[in-house]
Amino acid sequence: MLQPPKRSNNGAGRKPAAAGGERKSTGKSAVRELPRITVRTDTRDILAHAAKDAQKLKDYFIVDVDAHVTEVAFWNEITDLLDSDVYRQWAQSFRDRAGGGGTALMNIAGGMSYQDVFGRIPHDHMQGETSSSKTKHRQVELTERAMDSMGIDYMIVFPTPMLQLGMHPQPDVEVMLGKAFNRWMTDKILPQQSRMKMLVYLPFCEPEACLAAIKEFGDKPGVIGFCITATRYKPVHHNQYMRLYRAIEETGKPLAFHAGYYWGDPSMMQINRFIGMHAISFVHFSILHMTNWILNGLPERFPKLKVIWIESGLAWVPFLMQRLDSEYLMRSSEAPLLKRRPSDYMRDMFFTSQPLETSNLDLTAATFKAVNAESQLLFSSDWPHWDFNPPNSIANLPFLNEQQKRNILGLNAAKLFNLKVPKTKLANIPDFPIREAAE
Repeated sequence: MLQPPKRSNNGAGRKPAAAGGERKSTGKSAVRELPRITVRTDTRDILAHAAKDAQKLKDYFIVDVDAHVTEVAFWNEITDLLDSDVYRQWAQSFRDRAGGGGTALMNIAGGMSYQDVFGRIPHDHMQGETSSSKTKHRQVELTERAMDSMGIDYMIVFPTPMLQLGMHPQPDVEVMLGKAFNRWMTDKILPQQSRMKMLVYLPFCEPEACLAAIKEFGDKPGVIGFCITATRYKPVHHNQYMRLYRAIEETGKPLAFHAGYYWGDPSMMQINRFIGMHAISFVHFSILHMTNWILNGLPERFPKLKVIWIESGLAWVPFLMQRLDSEYLMRSSEAPLLKRRPSDYMRDMFFTSQPLETSNLDLTAATFKAVNAESQLLFSSDWPHWDFNPPNSIANLPFLNEQQKRNILGLNAAKLFNLKVPKTKLANIPDFPIREAAE
């Protein structure tokens, strides 16, 4: 597989063929062997093709609603922020072992090591490239490289292994680590780059701790919402969470359910291939929580609470719409709080585009219509994970018109998160009800 050449010294272009690699004769034409992508390959080289595509979208306002920081690369920084002396000592004990403590107190489940496709996509496992800034945090610099390469105006970032904390056997550890991560992001990362945003990690295992997180971090600069990691066995409709939803609703900021996988789930353990588990497990937890959310009338109880479903793709949504509608029409007495069909409530929710299923474009187009993509779909890349989608995954869809592409790529997110949009990127969009950034 051909790989991108190394960056030129000034970072502005590609090296000429003679300097970029060895040419081998095929008898007809010369073929250049390009350097192999490793964990140390520069983000800007990995995204070289995306950068070329970004030039075609330079007048688009683009918001990436789901990207990721590699928090375990800075895990010692995070665990140093743990409130408890006892937990900090526990984390320190991991550092004294081989490996340096990069997974201290975590519950990383089987399957995580499959993400790099057995070494073929190593940047998913680790970004070991050279950092050049002496003033910016390394994570900020790496995120800037990705944003600039893909032409992204704002990037909303989430943790990665922490997405499985909902399955941790020690609920107090989720509380402690969630708070430390929120503190690390709001104190050390976000202040260095206003284009980076976050949703506060809510330790859903403890409702009172969630309320405390909203109070402590909800108004911090760069915080634009709240997130529950969906990979967990918790009924979202339980009465213990009603105060939490009311508190989020009162902030005016959205609540997101970020999906994940868990090969240890009894159903998933029947699947013997990573791709099978990966395809189903993300959707599995979204389906469970969405079903409970709707049939227990939470959209009616909290009508102003905006809900986002992240990183499950979209193919599952029309399926669930039809299944729930069919059952509801036969047994509506079991969902007495509903005033509309389940699918109507789902169309009021927001969804992110990644991973975008495009193997059958007719089905993709029908799915976009089913979810009201023009107003409810939010672009997401999932960078730097192995299955990420750049902005042209939306821009190249043949069934979308120009305005629909602009909405999905960024304008829907601008309205949802109250983000400022540069005037230059609103030139062809008169009277759009969003804030304009200062020139």
